[in-house]
Amino acid sequence: MLPTCVFHRCFKRFIMTEAKEQKGMEIVLCTGNKNKLKEFMQILGPDFPYKVVNVDVDLPEFQGEPDEVAREKCKLAAERLKCPVVTEDTSLCFNALGGLPGPYIKWFLKKLGPEGLHKMLSGFEDKSAVAMCTLAYSSGEKDSEVTLFCGETPGKIVEPRGPNDFGWDPCFQPEGFTQTYAEMPKETKNTISHRYRAVELFRKHFQGKS
Repeated sequence: MLPTCVFHRCFKRFIMTEAKEQKGMEIVLCTGNKNKLKEFMQILGPDFPYKVVNVDVDLPEFQGEPDEVAREKCKLAAERLKCPVVTEDTSLCFNALGGLPGPYIKWFLKKLGPEGLHKMLSGFEDKSAVAMCTLAYSSGEKDSEVTLFCGETPGKIVEPRGPNDFGWDPCFQPEGFTQTYAEMPKETKNTISHRYRAVELFRKHFQGKS
């Protein structure tokens, strides 16, 4: 029988070898948005056991609840790319509007901008909202199940403040903070955002398998 210290050294080398081999495996993040990829990788950190690359995949906009939309989009991406894929769906849910715009925030933002989103609630006392990120993963194998990782950050809709270069960040102020997402240093945002919470669940799921 090997001494305990020798066994531990051998086991550690085995784990490190396994991790290095898995580093060569790829998961495709389906986005053409370089800002999303950058933020995604910053949150994952350097020790994530898989290589993540991005591909801009033209997928239709499904309708339904956030989980339904995420599952359908991921299934289609996996069918097209035939490899491990992860898709991201972002929702911004206004409580006064029963959860709208929800997963359709992309189109509301495109037409109205952050200022228009703020004005949507001008007739409501309740300005609270929930920022939601849903990551959907498929191994790419035929009939494989889609796994969801959902992160939520409560906050409120405010008059836009800060740089207007990343979606609706200027008009969302997370709960417990006096700054909007846009005003925050990236290091701060990446520890409390809806995307951070979803990516953390994603990271822990795969690191648990490494």
